[in-house]
Amino acid sequence: MNMQPMIAREFNVVPPEADVVIVGGGIIGVSTALFLAQKGVSVVVCEKGELGEEQSNRNWGWVRKMGRDPREIPLMIRSMDIWKTLNETIGGETGFRVKGITYFVNEEKDLQRYAGWMKAAEPYGLDTRYISPSEIESFIPGSTRKFGGGLHTPSDGFAEPHMATQAIARGAERFGATIVTGCAVRGLETSGGRVSEVVTEKGRIRCNAVVLAGGSWSSLFAANLGVKMPQLKLLSQVMRTRPLTGGPEGCGSGPGFGFRKRLDGGYNFSMRSAHPVDIVPDSFRYFRDYIPALKNEFKAMKFRIGKRSFQELMTPRKWALDQRTVFEEIRILRPVPANKVLDQALTNIKQMFPAFRDLVVNERMGAWIDVTPDAIPVISGVKAIPGFHIATGFSGHGFGIGPAAGEMMAEIVMGNTPTIEASAFRHERFIDGSPINHWPIGF
Repeated sequence: MNMQPMIAREFNVVPPEADVVIVGGGIIGVSTALFLAQKGVSVVVCEKGELGEEQSNRNWGWVRKMGRDPREIPLMIRSMDIWKTLNETIGGETGFRVKGITYFVNEEKDLQRYAGWMKAAEPYGLDTRYISPSEIESFIPGSTRKFGGGLHTPSDGFAEPHMATQAIARGAERFGATIVTGCAVRGLETSGGRVSEVVTEKGRIRCNAVVLAGGSWSSLFAANLGVKMPQLKLLSQVMRTRPLTGGPEGCGSGPGFGFRKRLDGGYNFSMRSAHPVDIVPDSFRYFRDYIPALKNEFKAMKFRIGKRSFQELMTPRKWALDQRTVFEEIRILRPVPANKVLDQALTNIKQMFPAFRDLVVNERMGAWIDVTPDAIPVISGVKAIPGFHIATGFSGHGFGIGPAAGEMMAEIVMGNTPTIEASAFRHERFIDGSPINHWPIGF
């Protein structure tokens, strides 16, 4: 299917009013729009650049239950159910397939690192199981590396990032949603303490509710409203190759590598647990919030002073709504990937699979992942501003969980009881003194 980037078409100005305005056109924003539009809610999505052009198109494409924070598992189970029928619902192709996901370990004793998660996941009845060293060959035939076993979930799978967000957006339009690209939202106005309209670069939209689904931009947008949204950025990177034969099916990762076979026969490659982190003003502003995460994930973080450090230092956190903003200056974040990480992943994968020794890399991509202190998202209303809602901080899990997150956000906006218990994702947990519980998954 020829997937062309969606454009604003006839919308030279924004519609004058809507029930709900969504800020951000990634997979979370368009999924929320889809579920709202299906219920007959008038919804407008405003995207400052193009749909899905940041994290939503620049990820591994995994759709997994395995390794999720236990608080996310029910939402991910629901998301998997939605993915299975999503193509039919939207009348488009997302690339979703169930192919299984496998984690590999070097030594059999290393499987103990997953024991805590396996016990926590027991109540959910997942089909995740341990695999022995003797079974490894069936999952990665031809590998030159001898593994000590692994963890496998046959019901997990993947979708195609470059297809899914666009397809969901078109589905939302078919149900009546309006999507305006090249349209930055500068902020919102209130009346009687409640949201009454949003201010965009193309005009104002009267509305009853706003959903902030701005990915790594969300913390800055919230700051201008006086709303604390602790969120930092990790740099993720992945390579896309030309089609090739002889490699493993499905998705997998282990020490020093990660892969996914795409529908076109090519692969996405990267390396797990290797994330550059630029030290920025928010690193100090939210330092205490992130202490639990640092204790669990310090070895995976590569701290540095980079270009982003200085950019964020010079970016104002307050602005007037009649002035041009950083959202208009930087339409799409396309960070340079950490090429040393990708080079090492490429070396590792070529050594492990002789079939990959002559592979051709078509593209290297980087993306900023929005990470919360407890590494699970915020999907909730904001008590301080009735009618204002946040769906952000998906911490690298947003692509797979996106459809169910959109459904949950739509339910909350409409005042309905969410299909999945939503208390773990409330915004107030970061401002009411609740302890921050960062799950030491170790995946």
